[in-house]
Amino acid sequence: MTITSDWHIHSRNSCDQACMAVAELVRKAEEKGIADYGLTDHVHTSFNLPDLTASRAEFDASTPSPRFHFGVEVSCVSQWELAEVAAGKHQAPVYGLRTGGPPSAPLGIALTAQHIAQLGIEYVVGGTHWPMYVPMEREAVIRDFHRQNMFLATHPLVNVVAHPWWWHGHWKDADDCFTAEPWFDDFRVVPQSMHDEFAAAAIECATVVEINISATLLNPHYPNRFKQQYLDYIADLKGHGVTLCTGSDCHSAHYEIDFEAAARMLEGIGIADEELWRLAPRPSDGPAL
Repeated sequence: MTITSDWHIHSRNSCDQACMAVAELVRKAEEKGIADYGLTDHVHTSFNLPDLTASRAEFDASTPSPRFHFGVEVSCVSQWELAEVAAGKHQAPVYGLRTGGPPSAPLGIALTAQHIAQLGIEYVVGGTHWPMYVPMEREAVIRDFHRQNMFLATHPLVNVVAHPWWWHGHWKDADDCFTAEPWFDDFRVVPQSMHDEFAAAAIECATVVEINISATLLNPHYPNRFKQQYLDYIADLKGHGVTLCTGSDCHSAHYEIDFEAAARMLEGIGIADEELWRLAPRPSDGPAL
């Protein structure tokens, strides 16, 4: 198997540590045989929307081919958080607020159909990135992440759910690795019923689920046992009939992703490149959705 598409890539216009120039991405993608791909810089709240405008400008300046697409990665946040940031109550909320809201707050994303039309966004990747004001306890985090994943899978503006069950930050050990909480000692602590519900929602809403390469499959901070269990989970999604895609989640200055290693892992669970979702080449008169 050879991976030929990548739908989760960040440029230096993202608000985090991402630092790649779009021209570098275009050059390296061609070298690596990535034929169909998209730029998906971060938007957490309205504070990040100017970054997305800059991302669009650099994308356009690259004279993109019809197989290079403009997307966005939005975080699942809460309506409370969106309102707080929009009201200008917080100084430089680059990553949103992360704390202080009510655990039962309705969920939301900082993107509207108007933004999509204005910026020519061809597809939206939605990700669960942090707990939504719940205690740092395994069961609470699992319930909250499932709630967020379900929200994204059923959101009318979200085309792809990014890295389901990705985790970072809290619970790292002294070696900067995750060994137990919230699901790294045994991924089976996440009930199968949640996986089944998520798969059914993705199928019903025609939402794609991402196989994340850098942040999940090849994450050096995750234990190997978890990675194998996660591959079994991906195989289970495929067995349900969920449409899958690959995303490198590149944040580096250079597009140096070990697609070969990821391809071997996917081959092991019976996934072929031709089965994976991809956008059609963009027509000359506009986006391809």
